[in-house]
Amino acid sequence: MKNTPEKSKYHHGDLRTTLLHVAGEMLKESGIEEVSLRKLAARVGVSRTAPYHHFKDKNALLCGIAEAGFKQLHAMNKRSFNAEGRSTKEKFSLFIHEYVNFAKSNPDLYELMFGRTIWKQENSTQELRAAAYPCFQYQVTMTREWQKLKLLNHSGEENALRASQVLWGTVHGIAKLLIDGIYTDVAHVEEICDYAVDMFLVH
Repeated sequence: MKNTPEKSKYHHGDLRTTLLHVAGEMLKESGIEEVSLRKLAARVGVSRTAPYHHFKDKNALLCGIAEAGFKQLHAMNKRSFNAEGRSTKEKFSLFIHEYVNFAKSNPDLYELMFGRTIWKQENSTQELRAAAYPCFQYQVTMTREWQKLKLLNHSGEENALRASQVLWGTVHGIAKLLIDGIYTDVAHVEEICDYAVDMFLVH
């Protein structure tokens, strides 16, 4: 029996979804510089022009990958916030740890989602913003609820937006230090996350 060609493993019924999935794999394997529409077409097994029906250029493709990442992060935040059988404090701890672990497991995707390639250079697409902004807003919603429950230090003294920004800045900073190789011991990172939880929670 002949080996199945590599390109035939991809299902082209929804080509855009397939392209994004494979582009995400390429990003994880080789980094942003190696992602191109030409290489993507070859890997998926479609004509060179086929990806351009869904993404006008590399920036649009990168925004599509980041969009999928924000949807994944948003779903993860919802799961941790609504985790059954967990206390509110345990859910808060789950949010901190899962956020940092998401960045650890997907460093190139995380860098793309929050990096200057898209945001500082103002290259974001409307579709990306439609996925990213609700993800940010949900963090504000979670923070507001934690404040109402008197879970966080200074609950009621700071508005939810500012408190959420400080909280996000903390987990984002931990994630970046891990991705950039400043922190290399994962066990230490888990301990740092525990300290972050302890600092934010009312004792």
